Amino acid sequence: MDLAEIPVLSLDADRADLPARLGESFRTFGFAMIRDHGIDQSLIDRAWDLTAQFFALPVETKQTYFIPGQGGARGYTPFRTEVAKGASEKDLKEFWHVGRDVPADSPLAASMPPNVWPSEIPGFRETFTELYAQFDEAGAKVLSAIAIDLGLDAHWFDPAIDDGNSVMRLLHYPPVGDGAGGAIRAGAHEDINLITLLLGAQEAGLELLGKDGRWLSIAPPEGAVVVNIGDMLQRLTNHVLPSTTHRVRNPEGERAGHSRYSMPFFLHLRSDFRFVTLPECVSETNPDRYPETITADDYLQERLREIGLKK
Repeated sequence: MDLAEIPVLSLDADRADLPARLGESFRTFGFAMIRDHGIDQSLIDRAWDLTAQFFALPVETKQTYFIPGQGGARGYTPFRTEVAKGASEKDLKEFWHVGRDVPADSPLAASMPPNVWPSEIPGFRETFTELYAQFDEAGAKVLSAIAIDLGLDAHWFDPAIDDGNSVMRLLHYPPVGDGAGGAIRAGAHEDINLITLLLGAQEAGLELLGKDGRWLSIAPPEGAVVVNIGDMLQRLTNHVLPSTTHRVRNPEGERAGHSRYSMPFFLHLRSDFRFVTLPECVSETNPDRYPETITADDYLQERLREIGLKK
């Protein structure tokens, strides 16, 4: 398996030329790697420990935190529920979602239900509330660099993501047994959201589909987060920034007997944000692919149905 030669950029040291270098990485791969992202390592370490504790709970206990009809927006989603768009086999994973808390009288409350928290794991709520906030801050910095690279004001995305419907996912891929059949840990897919910030890709398995049709492995150094473009930003930029197909393949040999954990933060727009293709991304050679407008929440609900999280 060939390695994707994705540069590792610093949010601090590379600040002067970060927008251009980040833009080049996204245009080439749909992915980037970022260090000095500001997410506290001791907080991350605590989050890994609590994640493992939660998924080690009995299935019956975890199932009490599954909320039917919510499309997995909050709480627990059981093993082999989600399916990649167009795939026939459900993914070999289970996960927990933490979202943004908004007041009950907020106009966005209908699309952003309250969080639920497992009472069995002390410190779970406090740890993941803080981690969510730090992911949120890091993501806004990345979007600011993206805005500059696109020729926009550095703060262009600020109102678009204010009270955005972002979701932090705690992912558990159990050991792969003989009964997997044709299923893999995460089938080939593109993310729905604006950008994804991912912790945990140091464990082998994450791969992107290169422009030449070859799968390339992604191997970030310790302390770096992987960032990728989602379909919402691809749509907004008229495919100037591509949402790249990726997957998590099954391990082989001794690693097949081990769990894999990861933590993606899916940074979303406000639910009431309306897509209008950025004029900076429209040209004679790249005409507007999306003349029809749609809200971010309508787009999200459509995609959740496609991946089996909503009916």
